[in-house]
Amino acid sequence: MKKLIPLAVATALLLTACGNGNYAATQIPAEPEAPASSAAPAATVPCTAAEKAAELESYQPEPTLPAPMQMTPGTTMKTIQDRGRLIAGVSADSLHLGSRNPISGKIEGFDIDMIKAVAKAIFGTDVGHLELRVISSPQRIPLLENKSVDIVARNMTINCERWKRIAFSAEYYRSGQKTLVQRDSTATKLADLSGKTICAPAGSTSLDNLKKANPKIKPVTADTDTGCLVLFQQGKADGISGDDTVLAGDAAQDPYAKVLNERISDEPYGLGINKDNVDFVRFVNGVLAQMKTPPTPEGVSPWMLSYNTWLGTDLGKLTTPPTPAYGR
Repeated sequence: MKKLIPLAVATALLLTACGNGNYAATQIPAEPEAPASSAAPAATVPCTAAEKAAELESYQPEPTLPAPMQMTPGTTMKTIQDRGRLIAGVSADSLHLGSRNPISGKIEGFDIDMIKAVAKAIFGTDVGHLELRVISSPQRIPLLENKSVDIVARNMTINCERWKRIAFSAEYYRSGQKTLVQRDSTATKLADLSGKTICAPAGSTSLDNLKKANPKIKPVTADTDTGCLVLFQQGKADGISGDDTVLAGDAAQDPYAKVLNERISDEPYGLGINKDNVDFVRFVNGVLAQMKTPPTPEGVSPWMLSYNTWLGTDLGKLTTPPTPAYGR
């Protein structure tokens, strides 16, 4: 079944693709980020059972964070402070996680709130000190490795294989992979979609999980979440497989879509950081710990406030954020 793209979606796609938003408001370069090399990464040694069991463990944060604008000389944070801005790789088309507001032109969402908190911890405010670089899923790891960005917040799953190339913060959200289909589909699970064409972002764990979960599916890829949504709306894909956070945003934009209840994986999100910058990982973990702490016994933590603002309506109420695991 082919269908027209709803007007709101078409407008949002134009803003994202053509860059008509207010770039000055979000400090995004007018020129898009150059694509990362498409060359296959060097082969890595497979993870051992012990490494796999410890993949969610990050680095223990320091007992206290330095005061804003008082970063310790010689640290990654001091380098960022002296530069005057934190450079973050983000999405601009994942509704509720990182997407451009078509009215203000600003990129906003749950992932963006995590980055803003890091910038505030370094500078005292994120205003004027945060450069958001819009990147695709396949660019995340290469841009961290070559230090084009300081940090990536783009619904990135922590896993052992990625730890061999980059470092992660402690888990800041636990997502899960689901499948989006046309509203009139009779499918209730991925097994019902054998022979169908399903889109998943390139360079994502969603693509790997999709192939393993149902080898009879015909996978197609796009570099962005919007790319998969466009293929779906054009009738070139029968469905989309991805994180429930992303699919909830897709379904909110498309009245002809629904998300199946079946969850085929857990996807723990971490902030990606260059593996050499362990001091920065510890710092970021301290920031996340503060975000998860209510300001008063009766209050709501900044993390919970962000979750309720961006994800709570579509994904349900949470009582606590993920518990961090340390041990590296």
